[in-house]
Amino acid sequence: MSGNWKWRKLPRLYPILDAGLLAQRGVALEAVAGQWRAAGITLLQYRDKHSTPQQILENAAKIRRIFAGTDCTLILDDRADLTVLAAWDGVHVGQQDLSPEAARRVVGPERILGFSTHNEEQVRAAELSCADYVAIGPVFATASKESPDRVVGLEGVRRARALTTRALVAIGGITRANCRQVLDAGADSVAVISELLPEDAGFSKVAEDFLAILR
Repeated sequence: MSGNWKWRKLPRLYPILDAGLLAQRGVALEAVAGQWRAAGITLLQYRDKHSTPQQILENAAKIRRIFAGTDCTLILDDRADLTVLAAWDGVHVGQQDLSPEAARRVVGPERILGFSTHNEEQVRAAELSCADYVAIGPVFATASKESPDRVVGLEGVRRARALTTRALVAIGGITRANCRQVLDAGADSVAVISELLPEDAGFSKVAEDFLAILR
């Protein structure tokens, strides 16, 4: 973990490893993480909405072992407390989770803190918070979230860009076909979930495709 992360540039590809989607598709966490490492992924978020804290910590430890020896930044969704226990690099919180300020008190000043937003009012609030980066979405329709917010479109990304000086991550329905448009609209990084878990299990190939397109 780099204490000066906030002064570094956010990677253009922000992969999210979603435990629910892995279970739905019958794919082992280790298989995906290993192929993503081989593809050269430099940041990963692990999202697990339903497992016990012990299971989340066990999976976080597996991911950490797989990426040992690389400079991959590891971010845990929702759980600031487990982020510290897992010795991960950062936490991402949403509108229904701990506030950025509360999460910051848990993880300390050096870890990365991301914050989800879904409209202009929330982006303005995020700009005044202690978050290191702001996520905006869903940009396009998505099936990766149980109760998705209203689609903001590329125009929503442009408006968010105008409202915040923080690094901006766009999320929701992003594919190899539209990811360049999202960057052109002002996002620094694109968060991808479903498209990185193809049915044919070519996880490294799809990750490599994204990295090439976004380069």
